[in-house]
Amino acid sequence: MRMRPTLSWTPTDSLPPATTDLAPVVEALHGGGVLVLSGAGISTESGIPDYRGEGGSLSRHTPMTYQDFTGGAQARRRYWARSHLGWRTFRRARPNAGHRAVAAFGRSGLLSGVITQNVDGLHQAAGSEGVVELHGGLDRVVCLSCGTFVSRRELARRLEEANPGFEPVAATVNPDGDADLTDEQVGDFQVVPCAVCGGILKPDVVFFGEAVPPARVEHCRELIRGATSLLVLGSSLTVMSGLRFVRQAAQAGKPVLIVNREPTRGDGQAVTRISLPLGPALGTVSDRLGIAVEDAAADRTDEALGA
Repeated sequence: MRMRPTLSWTPTDSLPPATTDLAPVVEALHGGGVLVLSGAGISTESGIPDYRGEGGSLSRHTPMTYQDFTGGAQARRRYWARSHLGWRTFRRARPNAGHRAVAAFGRSGLLSGVITQNVDGLHQAAGSEGVVELHGGLDRVVCLSCGTFVSRRELARRLEEANPGFEPVAATVNPDGDADLTDEQVGDFQVVPCAVCGGILKPDVVFFGEAVPPARVEHCRELIRGATSLLVLGSSLTVMSGLRFVRQAAQAGKPVLIVNREPTRGDGQAVTRISLPLGPALGTVSDRLGIAVEDAAADRTDEALGA
């Protein structure tokens, strides 16, 4: 029997209480050298649901696992039908005030880096540079046989040619770009192979049950070692891929600050958890620091997503 990945976490009564006081975040950023670790919660204001917050997608949707994807053609058919439709929605998403504030902090020299657990490219679209995509990006596709990379735009073109008239209406789109479709809506959707070797194509993202590449993990650990503090934005820290960096920072005596509406698995290692909507909260922080945040007209979404 296959083991399912950890998808949920139950808070305990011993967690420290949340606050609405943004002063610790302002102070940390004012000192510089802050490393940002962001999760799905920073993108909810862009219309992309998170996994575990109120109304989160895990209450109705089990994400595709690496084992299921590689284990059978029918699973891949379902995934690509749903993801092809979901990509259309992802392509229309735009950075929100939270993404733009993080980019402004970076331009002002207050950040040592940005690690994101998201696959939506919205940090880059807002202008953040050198973003480490811990779980990869939906804008790229890789062949599991020959390792060739292609853009999602090119794959979308091929899938549209192979599936003329495929226009189902999805109930919703999830943080991984996987739209909710019934088996009837998936129908006989045609999956296309790698154009180079005929192998299996997979989005260049880390599925549940798949390991983050070791070199990427080590790069993130190096960023932790070089940071003065860690600022977690919109992540429940349920899965170890992000939680390990919180634990590393805390063990090294570096302050961990968390801004998330719900309790997180890392609250016990944090000096503070602030329960506020991310966009307004980071806008307030930027105002207190006297940092100008670019408006939406400056977004680079098409460039970031390979349009």
